[in-house]
Amino acid sequence: MPVGGFSVTAPPPGTEFEAKITPTVVVSCVMAATGGLMFGYDIGIAGGVTAMDDFLREFFPAVLEKKTRTREVKATSNYCKYDDQGLQLFTSSLYLAALVATLLASYTTRRLGRRLTMLVAGVLFTVGAILNGAARNLATLVAGRILLGCAVGFANQASRILAPIPYCDKNILSHIIK
Repeated sequence: MPVGGFSVTAPPPGTEFEAKITPTVVVSCVMAATGGLMFGYDIGIAGGVTAMDDFLREFFPAVLEKKTRTREVKATSNYCKYDDQGLQLFTSSLYLAALVATLLASYTTRRLGRRLTMLVAGVLFTVGAILNGAARNLATLVAGRILLGCAVGFANQASRILAPIPYCDKNILSHIIK
């Protein structure tokens, strides 16, 4: 099967490998998947929240008015209903912050280590979630999203280190975990 310009052949049927599913392998896979899970979870939450009338009434009344107006006209397109720069800032601030934080987190991971970087990500995520939960205006909401984005970026940078661990030599593995 061609993969990325290389020809990879499958092992013959019935071939067994020495690798076993150990708790380290399971934890490594879960940690590596958590980075992607944070993005996917946010996409689902942000998409659902931006369609809620209560949320729009609180933070984006102009968008709610457009949404109500197009509902009355029975327009089927959602394209212009959510055309608002504040709403776009709300949505994209997390992703832009995650992009920048991922680049900065490589330095942090190198200097502080993976565990401390993950701890920083957890603290940023908690503070961002508290800010978003307590937000009463768009500025606080965006500030919380930026902190959440930084947390996602830091977690993605640190969690990617865990992905290849099960396939490493034991000496390398003990060096990485320490």
